[in-house]
Amino acid sequence: MSDIFINGLWDVDIFKRLKDASLRINANMANDKRADYRLLSYFIILLVFGLVMLTSASLPVGHEKFADGYFFIKRQLFLGVLPGLVLFFIFSKINFQQLKKYSFPFFILANILLLLVLVPGLGSTSGTNAHSWFNFLGFSFQPSELAKLALVIYLAAYLSARGKELLDFKNGFLVALGLGMIPVVLILAEPDVGTMIILFVILFGILFVAGCKLTHIIGLAVVGLSCFVILIWVAPYRTARLTTFMHPELDPQGIGYQMNQAFLAVGSGGIFGRGLGHSLQKFQYLPEVDSDTIFAIIAEEMGFIFSLGLIILWVLIICRGLVLAKNTPDKFGRLLVSGILIWFGVQSFLNIGAMVGALPLTGVPLPFVSHGGSALMIAMGAVGVLVNVSKQTS
Repeated sequence: MSDIFINGLWDVDIFKRLKDASLRINANMANDKRADYRLLSYFIILLVFGLVMLTSASLPVGHEKFADGYFFIKRQLFLGVLPGLVLFFIFSKINFQQLKKYSFPFFILANILLLLVLVPGLGSTSGTNAHSWFNFLGFSFQPSELAKLALVIYLAAYLSARGKELLDFKNGFLVALGLGMIPVVLILAEPDVGTMIILFVILFGILFVAGCKLTHIIGLAVVGLSCFVILIWVAPYRTARLTTFMHPELDPQGIGYQMNQAFLAVGSGGIFGRGLGHSLQKFQYLPEVDSDTIFAIIAEEMGFIFSLGLIILWVLIICRGLVLAKNTPDKFGRLLVSGILIWFGVQSFLNIGAMVGALPLTGVPLPFVSHGGSALMIAMGAVGVLVNVSKQTS
């Protein structure tokens, strides 16, 4: 009888434990918010479209330079997509609040790499005038891409911890500006003016979103614009680019060649395009078809409709991201999302604007579309941060 009684108590205890465990699981499921799958689906569409267009655009140049038409898409998959997926899952699974603890070491690491790439023998030009790459055993890495994400995370953590201090010009705004200018100056030293512009706009935008005084923001805009004018004035090749932008017909076989060929590609696409794979400009006429000028090939092959669709997709991403930023639970999350949106939006604007003649050539790639393992890998990590923030947002 006593054994039955004891076993009965044991059974009751088991049921009680199971009930308590069930309640805890249900409570955790209720608190575990779902990610913003709509925003994620936009990025997936963009990535798949980019891989298709990169395959088409890079076939001739891959065959010509490497005797392999699929050289660039293979590199994009193995050096961009695969490590990018790893970063995406890491950043999407670890609570984004944990990034605060690692923001400063991450920022220091990025700046050290930007310094090292300037050291003769370590940094590589990779066919450009800028010392912006590390090359090792056939693999390359561009620290400036890492610097974009590091700048966003560090500024978000730093500024979110400063309340009304940011309203003080000397001890608040100027200190934050000085810290943010470190990678900007290092990238200018490479020199890579296109990437420098992107980082400066990220810095400018995050300071604005953080709540700095409007007079300080306006002053920064004036100083930044003045410095940009000086950069153009002191470098003859930048002056020539600006002159070509304003009058592309002046030197069609020289400095204006790339812009004129891009115009020809965009214009020949018409409404519906020549058809996927049927571009003529990618056959050694238009330079950098796998990276800087890939949008021109998209316009030529897919036409105005698909080109406009790509632009609309970017608008949808930015708008959905703004909703996410508005609904984030704290200032840190809001600054994180805003910084990433500014980064993607400005870089896309600079690339597409140059291809349609709205902006001078800056040499920046189109995110998620242009060839570049470093760029795609880090960008996918940034999307993981957005997904992570969305999980904590009601």
